[in-house]
Amino acid sequence: MSSAPSTKGRVLLAYSGGLDTSCILAWLIEQGYEVMCYMANVGQEEDFDAAVIKAKNCGSTKVFVEDLQREFVEELIYPAVQANTIYEGVYLLGTSLARPVIARRQMEIAARENCQYVSHGCTGKGNDQVRFELAYYALKPDIKVIAPWRIPAFYERFQGRKDLLAFASEKNIPVVQTAAKPWSTDENLFHISYEAGILEDPDVTPPKDMWKLTVDPEDAPNTPERITIEFAQGKPVKVINTSKDNKVVTGGLEIFLYLNQLARQNGIGRLDIVENRFIGIKSRGCYETPAGTILRVAHMDLEGLTLDRQVRNLRDQFVTPQYSNILYNGQYFSPEAEFLLASIAASQKTVNGEVRLKLYKGNVIVEGRSSKTNNLYDMEESSMDVQGGFSPVDSEGFIKIQSIRLKKWGQSKKLI
Repeated sequence: MSSAPSTKGRVLLAYSGGLDTSCILAWLIEQGYEVMCYMANVGQEEDFDAAVIKAKNCGSTKVFVEDLQREFVEELIYPAVQANTIYEGVYLLGTSLARPVIARRQMEIAARENCQYVSHGCTGKGNDQVRFELAYYALKPDIKVIAPWRIPAFYERFQGRKDLLAFASEKNIPVVQTAAKPWSTDENLFHISYEAGILEDPDVTPPKDMWKLTVDPEDAPNTPERITIEFAQGKPVKVINTSKDNKVVTGGLEIFLYLNQLARQNGIGRLDIVENRFIGIKSRGCYETPAGTILRVAHMDLEGLTLDRQVRNLRDQFVTPQYSNILYNGQYFSPEAEFLLASIAASQKTVNGEVRLKLYKGNVIVEGRSSKTNNLYDMEESSMDVQGGFSPVDSEGFIKIQSIRLKKWGQSKKLI
């Protein structure tokens, strides 16, 4: 397929190589745009070479494939670990975390290639349209966005897979015939999500063959695997596998890849929830977050040993929930995110030490923790058998002070 002469301007399309974005590519050309394609490698399983050939055959004038895995881990995932980010108490924000690095590189290429427009294949009912477009506008305020699934001329013409397949045939877009799975997925280095199709009924149990990354916990090895994770300022800097000849792994990306491997083979990181989308719709989603689950358990445990109580309290009450919502709602490129990221980094200065873990049939079990430089735990002070430097008499005055307002309240309520 050859590209039609451009009359409307140049578009940089976030391209996946799948049916939807291939049809969007052809449709944009049909509308009179010159189209370039951009693909981000954030750790998903993808045949990028085949997708590049497909995009060019569909009429893309240029195709950019960008490896963003290291910056994804070091700039987005590890600060999220430091903050213990979580949405609605359960979701570790895997899809949300990848969007800022994807959008940022798309804007950098759009600026370099003098693209007046960017486009994406997000639906008009999901969170990703918000995440991408808020990032676009924050990074390049003058950019124009083409969102086909919100354009009536597009979504009324393509009302289902059948219409897309017919258009693909008309435009000679190659379509790989595979058995369609009754759900959709989004994958990156941090996690994979499953939604739609049979999963739209929240009472349907996911079939065993749906889970792609992790072995079923029931089928995981019967022998536990033991590792030690070393943290520096809240970020993992070393993993030692004490079950396998004390193998040592260092480097931000390398550590994350290794923990993913260990978690997958031990059935760690599965989740099935109903969540509230930013736009107001409830959504059922299933997730696998292997390495992220291990790091969350280890990091939170080490904070108990090394982080001041009031700092942890302020971080947990204000910073963590706010930053989690910012990520989920697509507001990473914002003044409030800058402020919170600085607060997160400041809170982690003392989170240095090691955590020993047992990985076993879907569970991450803490077996010990230590810190040579920032241990706030005093064994003698905490002991019930040794007085240490704490005088029990001091507790009497503490209790009296704490009881002053409660006595006043009790008098007014006349509880007994």
